[in-house]
Amino acid sequence: MEKQGNIRISSENMMPIIKKWLYSEKDIFLREIVANASDAITKHKKLAELGEAAAEEHYRITVSTDDKAGTLTVEDNGIGMTEEEVEKYITQIAFSGAADFVEKYEKAGGDGIIGHFGLGFYSAYMVSENIEIYTKSYREGAEGVHWASDGNSTYTIGSCEKETRGTKIVMHIAKEEAEFLRESEIRRLLNKYCSFMPYEIYLNPKGEDDKPVNTPKPLYLSEPKDCTEEEYKTFYRDTFSDFNEPLFWIHLNMDYPFRVKGILYFPKIRKQAELERGHVKLYCNQVYIADNIKEVIPEFLMLLNGVIDCPDIPLNVSRSFLQNDRQVQKIAAHITKKVADKLTELYRNDREKYESCWEDISTFVKFGCIKDDEFYKKVKDIIIYKNLSGEFRPIESFFGEEVSDEDAKEGKEPQAAYYVSDPGKQAQYIKMFKDAGLDAIVCDTYIDPHFISYIEYKNPKRVRFLRIDADVAGALKEESGADTEIEEIFKKALEGKQVTVRTEKLKDGQVPAIINVSEFMRRMSEMNSFYKMGESPEDLTLVVNTASPAVNALRGAAEEAQTLAAQQIYFMALMNYRQLNAEELGAFTEGAARLLETFLKN
Repeated sequence: MEKQGNIRISSENMMPIIKKWLYSEKDIFLREIVANASDAITKHKKLAELGEAAAEEHYRITVSTDDKAGTLTVEDNGIGMTEEEVEKYITQIAFSGAADFVEKYEKAGGDGIIGHFGLGFYSAYMVSENIEIYTKSYREGAEGVHWASDGNSTYTIGSCEKETRGTKIVMHIAKEEAEFLRESEIRRLLNKYCSFMPYEIYLNPKGEDDKPVNTPKPLYLSEPKDCTEEEYKTFYRDTFSDFNEPLFWIHLNMDYPFRVKGILYFPKIRKQAELERGHVKLYCNQVYIADNIKEVIPEFLMLLNGVIDCPDIPLNVSRSFLQNDRQVQKIAAHITKKVADKLTELYRNDREKYESCWEDISTFVKFGCIKDDEFYKKVKDIIIYKNLSGEFRPIESFFGEEVSDEDAKEGKEPQAAYYVSDPGKQAQYIKMFKDAGLDAIVCDTYIDPHFISYIEYKNPKRVRFLRIDADVAGALKEESGADTEIEEIFKKALEGKQVTVRTEKLKDGQVPAIINVSEFMRRMSEMNSFYKMGESPEDLTLVVNTASPAVNALRGAAEEAQTLAAQQIYFMALMNYRQLNAEELGAFTEGAARLLETFLKN
């Protein structure tokens, strides 16, 4: 005999809130219903282990679609419920059956219960007009129970014929939500939310040859020592649909002081020019929560691909977002530490592989240092750069001795470390450096300008970075080459141009002149450009090399020849610094023709 009752909620307005606003995405309902089924099986499994229920050989969850009947059904062979339990756990919203069960069996080790809240079942009303429950408890002599409600605060409950133990949820899908009756859509959602749930899930099974849609024992739950390289690569391909092999991976496996399991993969970077957002899936007891949760996964780690399962994360009522909690911060710090440890281990034990991977992981490492000071402290000794010979060297090997406070007061600056931002455009400067026995590091990724500024900030008394075309005279001059005569020739020839003229005697006599750019002004210009604040005027210095025969040939030459030659030397120096604009190129071509004419006449 059926009877009627009222669902016990604190307010008659609660149901619309549950149906429409509790969950950020309505397709999460399937995760909640299947998670409840998994929860029910875990309860039965625990009771069987304690000898309080008959053992089961094959636990399973079955999901069925019926577009003709307009129903979506989820069935399990878990613990089942009595009529009293249905009243308690279904009709009393916000009363957690899982919490009650864990409390009763906590001394027996009641871990693994997925559900934390009593509201998950009601998420199905986001897509359903009516829901029916058919359930039978594992208890001896239990009868089948039928419960039904259209979600409007009333329900019916009574006995029914049900032969097997477990629970079947029948959702009568609303007409406007018909997409949830398509097998392909349900398969997609099961792959998204339930791919690692601990019990086999079958979708519209047809016979003994059916295969589950999920992987109940994902690789990350295994001990690292038991996993092969091919298994790691296969798990990566299957989980992220990326057929490019990962560079390497980190297997997280921790049980104290909190539980964290997972695998983080370092993918190959396809485009160095931009940060590619990775895909880190967060699970709680094998139940999918969300991607790239910033509270657990530090921002810079989101460049990786991976799976992290953490049963101890404190979730809010909808299991969609993390509550603010100290434990979360500790978990995030631990994950960061494990990544730093893995990189350090690779650097020390397999330097060749580390260097071969550096171009792919350097952006990640540099970004991580800028974003996380603790990460920087752990990896600062393994940050490497190529030098002008193409050899990798630790960045700290370019640092000098620390400048004392007393020396700093007298104006002494830390040692200059030179760098190349574009080996092609700065080829002349590189040649001069090599010829002089000097070295520099290659900083040719988009993140390097920000990173070297960060390194200067962290080591203000040990290093200052100068691009290879900044203060070259300071690095390459042989001795002071002040020459008033030559300086005046160039100043007169370049009158009206935005360039400062200086004379120096450089070690290389083959180069008539070079362009120097103030490092400070160039960085200011780049920053203005980055923030779209307008372009800053160029702050160029023409360093005329008094060791050059071509420069010295200007002495005593005719005034016209001096002017033409000085201008050509300027344009040649400018071409080695950057591409000439249309006006400059025209002037250079015209000047070259006039200079040839003058030379041939003489």
